[in-house]
Amino acid sequence: MRYFACLFVGFCICASVLDAAESNSGQLSTSEKQLADKQGTQNPEAYALYLKGRSYWSKRTLSDLETAASYFSQAIAKDPSYALAYSGLADSYAILPEYGGNPSESISKANAAARKALELDATLARPHAVLGHIKYLHDWDFAGGEAELKKAIELDPNDATPHQWYAESLFWLGGREGEALSEITRAYQLDPLSLIIKRDFGADHIFIRKYDEAIAICRKLADEHPTFSTAHSCTAEAYWRKRMYSQAIEEYKVESQISGDRDESDYVSAMEKGFQSGGWRGALARGIEVLKEQRKTGYSSAYWIASSYAELGDKEHAFDWLNTAFQEHEEYLLGLKTDRSLDPIRSDPRFAELVRKVGLPQ
Repeated sequence: MRYFACLFVGFCICASVLDAAESNSGQLSTSEKQLADKQGTQNPEAYALYLKGRSYWSKRTLSDLETAASYFSQAIAKDPSYALAYSGLADSYAILPEYGGNPSESISKANAAARKALELDATLARPHAVLGHIKYLHDWDFAGGEAELKKAIELDPNDATPHQWYAESLFWLGGREGEALSEITRAYQLDPLSLIIKRDFGADHIFIRKYDEAIAICRKLADEHPTFSTAHSCTAEAYWRKRMYSQAIEEYKVESQISGDRDESDYVSAMEKGFQSGGWRGALARGIEVLKEQRKTGYSSAYWIASSYAELGDKEHAFDWLNTAFQEHEEYLLGLKTDRSLDPIRSDPRFAELVRKVGLPQ
């Protein structure tokens, strides 16, 4: 039956490829299925590769996102005019830095892929969301980022991801928590099957310092989907902010084991050893050592180092590394006004100057 269908539409693809496409389609959330249903290509192999990319994109680990980007690139090779594949590629590169990827390598690729997608199909919404995400988190163009995200929502109000990313940006910046909560709630209503939106719904409570709510949401998600690594990182972050340090380290260990990220595993292992010998201060100190060492051969966040120094009360080193994060244009600087780790240095005049330099809304 499948082969006759192939002949009927004028081209044929082996049954295994179609089966793979259908299998991957079944793993997608509501928003991703809506994108997949558009198909957007007459090349069935390209479509099958696109579906695989969407499936891996939803898993949210560094290796899975890199795999997703590879599948989207393969889809483009099969059909160079495949706008949705370029959009998927932009999605993958845009969020890689949030999962340990090097922003200097991935953000320019995300921007180029999003613009190519719009060149091929100006009606697509998601590339505007990617451009908005980039403008907010990496260009610090907050007005431009908001305009792009609103454009995405206008073009496709039923795509949950622009609502999710808009909420994330507003929560990071602070001061518009009501709007942010409305946006993440809308994202959840549109795509209740999305694990990352459930995770963000929990994590967003950390920004407004409702840690018990964050733990409850992310703990439940981790229990229901134990291999969804970022649910564990959300739980760990909330435990950290509640100063439940041993629980935080245990959750980070689980997250690093699932993700398979060697750098993250080394960092968590060092923190665990430091905690055992010197409490939380020991954990932070050992963690800083590992992050610094990782920067010698690859990428690790200067902001993470700075926030750890801030928690230790070492203002001079904290500001040294915050200035490095500023020079490297790190996305985490958007959380200057909402990150509890920075509370010990917030009254220093240098902090207000940094907020001004980043251009955070007052």
